[in-house]
Amino acid sequence: MKQTISIIGSGFSAMAASCYLAKSGHQVTVYEKNSSIGGRARQLKREGFTFDMGPSWYWMPDVFDRFFADFGKKTSDYYELIKLSPAYRVYYGIDDFITIADNLEEIVASFEAIEKGSGTQLKKFMAEAKSNYDIAIKELVYRPGVSPLELITPETAMKVGQFFSNISKDVRKKFKNKRLIQILEFPVLFLGAKPSDTPSFYSFMNYADFGLGTWHPKTGMFDVVRAMESLATELGVQFVTNANIEKIIVTDKIAKAIVVNGETIYSDLILSGADYHHTETLLDQEHRAYSEKYWDSRVFAPSSLLFYVGFNKKIENISHHALFFDVDFYQHAKDIYDEPQWPAEPLFYANFPSVTDKTAAPEGMESGFFLVPLAPGINDTEALREEYFDKIIDRFETLTKQSVKNSIIFKESFCKNDFVSEYNSYKGNAYGMANTLLQTAFLRPKLKSKKVKNLYFTGQLTVPGPGVPPALISGKLVSELINKQFSEQ
Repeated sequence: MKQTISIIGSGFSAMAASCYLAKSGHQVTVYEKNSSIGGRARQLKREGFTFDMGPSWYWMPDVFDRFFADFGKKTSDYYELIKLSPAYRVYYGIDDFITIADNLEEIVASFEAIEKGSGTQLKKFMAEAKSNYDIAIKELVYRPGVSPLELITPETAMKVGQFFSNISKDVRKKFKNKRLIQILEFPVLFLGAKPSDTPSFYSFMNYADFGLGTWHPKTGMFDVVRAMESLATELGVQFVTNANIEKIIVTDKIAKAIVVNGETIYSDLILSGADYHHTETLLDQEHRAYSEKYWDSRVFAPSSLLFYVGFNKKIENISHHALFFDVDFYQHAKDIYDEPQWPAEPLFYANFPSVTDKTAAPEGMESGFFLVPLAPGINDTEALREEYFDKIIDRFETLTKQSVKNSIIFKESFCKNDFVSEYNSYKGNAYGMANTLLQTAFLRPKLKSKKVKNLYFTGQLTVPGPGVPPALISGKLVSELINKQFSEQ
């Protein structure tokens, strides 16, 4: 039977769910509080420059392929993918960097050149990582987090020890060189936790990195947003922007309507792809499944200080993606997770999309995106933003041996306060809830409200976790639960 479904938010998980639900024959409307869709994956255009405002790494292409295949489509029906070569570069000092190639064979050779015997160890490590990837991405993450039994399979039974060890320990057993260790620990930062708090099983992120490679949609990650919007529209989904959700109306413990810009809109079911904590604040207290104490006790992924910078010249000695690990990796992690504060010496990431995509900047110019990971809930002021921009640009100039400050046409910043105001993000986190052992699968906030019938959730604070590929999967999982409910009525 055709049902009317209201979806709050238009991020990747919400859009994925909208496609699956529309395909099942439901009447679906997506309500987005901002003026453009995409959630954190919105696009910024200024003075001929184009920036992806949020996600900028395209990993796990097979997950995107699987999503579009569910609708009889291919990614190539909507956008072109470019495999980045090199994938990225990691800077440790002046004339001191490691370039990560676009294939495992060359990466193995690079490791061996730095630490004798590490090439062989990397092959073994990657074989295990691929095995974990096959189990996790092809099976486990497509389960809805309803029961701990979902994690018990013949394959996971053989790997149970990996859920009680951690990435940091595993890497150090095999590698001694500090730089190689940091490179292998880096991918799990996408999961929102320290490597020492991330179960060993999550080494599948290393396979996503070295095994599957780093890709780039031809004109940026917003290509994926456009593709999903196009698919959703083909399926009959309607999008409403500038639609601020003020309340979820519940009658007799059943979600009945949302209040949008003062107007009450009734539907058979409500699905929120917005911040989970914020969504629950739209409910009266007795209908909230999780307390403030619960949320405050969770381990959240970092917030970020972002800069979108237009340069009036081409920047030298850079790659599309670059990591700057020339300061203490572990002290910065401590400043995020253990003793939350602004780091004295921040690690940072720089992305120059115009290296690959000539439409990202006017001819002869460069678009630059800089990111500093920060503790969620941290104090955020304009003065601090300026101080940290100067810190990272000074180091960038030194490490890449060039002057760039005087070539800046403009810069725009985005930090914790903006994550709160733009996305209603809890404590201004950028990536959701971390995937620690006690926040994995069935231990994450549920896709289905425990207190209100016909109210569901999707996105990075629920199953399966942070990141764009998991967001697509989350949309599929919640749509399956919703369809199951309707079929049983």
